[in-house]
Amino acid sequence: MEQTSNKVIVSLKDIFVRFDGEVILNHINLDIHEKEFVTILGPSGCGKTTTLRIIGGFVNPESGDVIFDGTRINGMPPHKRNVNTVFQKYSLFPHLNVYDNVAFGLKLKKLPKDEIKQKVKKMLAVVDLKGYEKRPVQKLSGGQQQRVAIARALVCDPEIVLLDEPLGALDLQLRKDMQLELKEIQRSTQTTFIYVTHDQEEALTMSDRVVVMNNGVIEQIGTPEEVYNEPVNAFVADFIGEANILNGTMIADQRIRILGKELPCVDKGFGKNAPVDVVIRPEDINITSVEEGQLAGVVEKVTFKGVHYEMSVRCGKCEILVHSTKSAAIGTTVGLSVVPFNIQIMNKLLPFYDNVIEAVVGYGSEEENYFEFPLEDETVRVEGHFYPEGTALRITLPPEALSLAGDGMGDLQDVYIESVVYKGEHNEIILESDERKWLMLSDTDEQVATYVPLSFDFSKATFETVNAAQEEK
Repeated sequence: MEQTSNKVIVSLKDIFVRFDGEVILNHINLDIHEKEFVTILGPSGCGKTTTLRIIGGFVNPESGDVIFDGTRINGMPPHKRNVNTVFQKYSLFPHLNVYDNVAFGLKLKKLPKDEIKQKVKKMLAVVDLKGYEKRPVQKLSGGQQQRVAIARALVCDPEIVLLDEPLGALDLQLRKDMQLELKEIQRSTQTTFIYVTHDQEEALTMSDRVVVMNNGVIEQIGTPEEVYNEPVNAFVADFIGEANILNGTMIADQRIRILGKELPCVDKGFGKNAPVDVVIRPEDINITSVEEGQLAGVVEKVTFKGVHYEMSVRCGKCEILVHSTKSAAIGTTVGLSVVPFNIQIMNKLLPFYDNVIEAVVGYGSEEENYFEFPLEDETVRVEGHFYPEGTALRITLPPEALSLAGDGMGDLQDVYIESVVYKGEHNEIILESDERKWLMLSDTDEQVATYVPLSFDFSKATFETVNAAQEEK
């Protein structure tokens, strides 16, 4: 972090991008400082590559401003920006050797030959390819080709280097080695690096700051330590490393209830008896005797991971993941304890009470005991209840009343799965329809960023006529 400066070199101001009617970036704001290594991290389809391409000039936002070194550069073509890009496919020229690949941009600028030679040799030394000048690029390893691409991007002395998942084609060990090399290259050249990846380890290993994105918005910006130890919501906690994410109740400041037990914590300001998400990292849980533990559970699974044991401990209906240097036999009952500082409290992504439909009955049959109402261009039929036409209703659906229609014929079609977070005993799934978001519970894993039909189980719903005190259940 000491290499970065306070000077903002590029700013994205209220950037909005839409492709074919689908929102890709939803009014994001981001400042990048000079000399820092920033990683934009998120799942496929979250908008991270589009963000990079906007900085590079390959995509123009529908609205918002791109500010480079204090100047608005909307519409400026890529070749006029002092920015170079390294892609996953390095796009090296196969007919040129290493020297000529690295020198290509300098030759376009028509620099003197001696100056080009000096710059190329210096840059090849930086990327540890000294002596490879005459080597054909197709005879290089994947890591060496990647270093050639980085040298070509850096040799023209850009203010910013954009890297779009450049390690994705490498094998695991080489990728780990290159993470350290990339950070060292960035540190030694003092160039601003903006790196895109879906790999959490890459982001935590290399970055001065991490920008966590999801569904076209920025969820959190912070140091690797901040996003890992202090996630702002369940999505960030679930996406960054392994985590136990539990439903909890904030009884009062510094007091939380989870799994039927009250535990001390350090967080304040959530109110009394407020529903919250609770994050406990596996490495922060201590295995104890049952008498000494705050919680107790039965060991169901044990896997040796080299530096620790990974254990699955069943506490009632909830599965708790524990990383410990101690092991316990499968089937034994153990105690679990956590110090207050390691219990992270977060606001819920979506309140449980949000599944509320304000509806006006379009048709009802008292004889057949059903009614219908319009919802987002669909007609929804409710069996087992009757209300006359024109009745204004407030229908409350608990999360367990929502499900994905197995036959493909749901009450709402083409609902988008925005996030899936495992809560120890079930998955909490946030879905987005045309006009709103929904919260659903499921025992099965669902694929994020897919479109599905959504069904409602109205036998679990609460019906209230608007401005009436009585409810029918």
